[in-house]
Amino acid sequence: MGNTLEPEQEGSWGGAPATKQDMERIAAAGFDTIRIPVRWHNKSQSTPPYTVDPGWMNRVQQIVDWALKADLNVILNSHHFDPIHDDPLGVADWHGGVWQQIAQRFAGYPEDSLWFELENEPHNVFDHSNLISTLTPALEAVRALHPTRAVIIGGENWSGIASLETLPLPDDANIHATFHYYDPFQYTHQGASWTAPDMPPAGRTFPTHADAAKLANDVLAVEAFIDRTGKTPFMGEVGAYDLHIPLEDRAAYHRTITDAFAPTGIGMCVWAYSNTFPFFDRKSGEWLPGMRESLGLEVED
Repeated sequence: MGNTLEPEQEGSWGGAPATKQDMERIAAAGFDTIRIPVRWHNKSQSTPPYTVDPGWMNRVQQIVDWALKADLNVILNSHHFDPIHDDPLGVADWHGGVWQQIAQRFAGYPEDSLWFELENEPHNVFDHSNLISTLTPALEAVRALHPTRAVIIGGENWSGIASLETLPLPDDANIHATFHYYDPFQYTHQGASWTAPDMPPAGRTFPTHADAAKLANDVLAVEAFIDRTGKTPFMGEVGAYDLHIPLEDRAAYHRTITDAFAPTGIGMCVWAYSNTFPFFDRKSGEWLPGMRESLGLEVED
């Protein structure tokens, strides 16, 4: 649900408020899981008891309930908790206090269909050297009420695939690793203004011979992680920006990535539903041609 609950205000980055009909539409289209990125830091107090705005918590719960009622699995995460990336250990208790409230609100929800993702894309000084220490307050808050609910943890450097090589994980059978895949970045983010001053120029094509070789190595990296840890990671985001990439090329990109990683057995969430890297066009009220098919979903004529 990109550009929905993770902007400073819901839908303020060109997105739109989520609706019950969105969840029903996503389920009817053949998807089985929805990932809901949520910004919490500007909706909570930075000092104890770290109170989350009640209206915001109610709104998040409403969307989760809509999704579950539509028979979708839900991954609920903390997204853009900006201060934690600059001062991980200093912000850890605040972050954990927010997760304590999330854990309380969703106590009793079915474990098989609601998963928690503690923090999106650690970066800056939030890295593997302090990842576990920083996330411990949040994990302990969750485990106090959800001892066996699935919890997702991603690694440093924006959770790129290379983070799997050294990703530290707690000794917990219900922890699952995630990584994000926007490779090659020069292709997927061409013309993306938010990447300035290093914005990739428009005109990059995919796949080159080098792209194909890297993709094959990345599949091997996932297989190596599975062999080493006994855990199958989750691709939490994958996509290509639509500003300069024709629709048919975006579909071809997704098909290539989906087919390449399929033998590993990993789950995947695509970025995003209807804004930035979209699959659904709100103006026409239609799914973009070829995009669902690129994921292997069956689409009726």
